[in-house]
Amino acid sequence: MHVEDNGIGITPEYLPFVFQRFWRADKARSPQTKGLGLGLAIAQTIVHQHGGKTTVCSTLGIGSCFQVYLPIT
Repeated sequence: MHVEDNGIGITPEYLPFVFQRFWRADKARSPQTKGLGLGLAIAQTIVHQHGGKTTVCSTLGIGSCFQVYLPIT
């Protein structure tokens, strides 16, 4: 399964951190942006608990694609 957007994208140096709990890119820390930086960490934990993996690829100005791989049982 994959989820794509056509948003601002994620800077390449930030990609290794997007699944860490409470991590947010500097631009996302403005008071207008809601969230705690937990959503992707929770999703990854659930996927790992089921023996799967998550990946992300992103291009600035084009968007991001998050993929979830789960084993077939």
